[in-house]
Amino acid sequence: MMKAFPPSRNSFSRICFIGDAFTVGAGDETALGWTGRLVAGEWARNHDISLYNLGIRGNSTRMIAERWRRECEARIPAAANGRLVFMFGGNDAKEEIGRGIEVPLEESVDNARAILREASQWLPTLWIGLIPMNDTLPYPQLLSGPQYRFSNARQAEYNARYAEVAAEIGVPFLDLHTPLMEDPRWMALTQAGDGSNPAGEGYAYVADMIAQWPHWRAWFDKA
Repeated sequence: MMKAFPPSRNSFSRICFIGDAFTVGAGDETALGWTGRLVAGEWARNHDISLYNLGIRGNSTRMIAERWRRECEARIPAAANGRLVFMFGGNDAKEEIGRGIEVPLEESVDNARAILREASQWLPTLWIGLIPMNDTLPYPQLLSGPQYRFSNARQAEYNARYAEVAAEIGVPFLDLHTPLMEDPRWMALTQAGDGSNPAGEGYAYVADMIAQWPHWRAWFDKA
């Protein structure tokens, strides 16, 4: 007997995940990152999700502002059940040695406000805050080119301002930076990566936190 297509599912959606190296899953030996694990968990709950990972290593809010809408529109046609998830800020807050902060705080906040306001007016949107790094380890540097330094204290400032912007424009915001900074397990997991990005177990840890977030669950769980 021919099987019905599509198979019976609780929901169908297309989700674009927009961000930087942490969205890509840089450093994850499984190549799943938190996005792949998060979506796999929803497939296990019978939700059919097309995942579009639009993370780019090294991207700041300046770069994301230039590309996100065009890239998402190419993947989410008007009739689709489209959703957007943003995670960025680590590259804004990094210091290029000898030149200063990549994107100053107020500019970063303005960029983030413009991105998330436009996004939330178009499609259901979630915003996930910065992830603390192991800033006691030297950042992995290229043999030539700019040299960078990261600071969790500075990232906390960006994260706090992002949370304020999210409340201002009405976009759900998940603060991961604050609890993870106080989490011994997370800090131990950062030792397994390169300092700026964890290995697979670290991404799994973050995916589990996001999967339990009520605003994420509200996209899929029906009363």
